[in-house]
Formats: sequence, C-alpha cells, structure tokens
Amino acid sequence: MPLWLQYVIVGLVVLLALWMFLRRQFPGTVRRVRIAIAAPLVRDGRPAWMRRVARVVAPPASGNGGACGGCDNCGPEPPRR
Repeated sequence: MPLWLQYVIVGLVVLLALWMFLRRQFPGTVRRVRIAIAAPLVRDGRPAWMRRVARVVAPPASGNGGACGGCDNCGPEPPRR
C-alpha cells in the first residue's frame, strides 16, 4: 500500500473521530456551525447542486425551536432506581 494512501486513510480516521467528539461534547456549537455553512448555500439564485449540498449539511429541524440548545433529547427522564 503506498505511503500517501496510508496518510489519507489516517487523516480521514482522525477527522471522523474529531467530528464524533465535537458532536458529542458540543452539540449546540456544531448545530450553529452547520447552520452558518448551509444558510448562504440556499439563497435565491444559487445553483441546484448548492441547494442540495445545503440540505445535506443543514441540521435536522428541531421541534423545540432550540430553546435549550442541548442534545435535542427532550423526552422524559428515565426513572431513577
């Protein structure tokens, strides 16, 4: 296996681990960053491919309107034992 391919694979694994860490530890910040990236891509006059990319990048809609800015786990707490 060529050395450059090993570097690419290791780099992708590191980026994936970083993304998972950020999503877990800073969900509100990740949501705001995704919105900031997607918002300019959906403006009028943008090509269709940019709008498709924006739909992929944009976070899913939240039913609570971002009141808590947390993990979107707004269900009831499990009973304590």
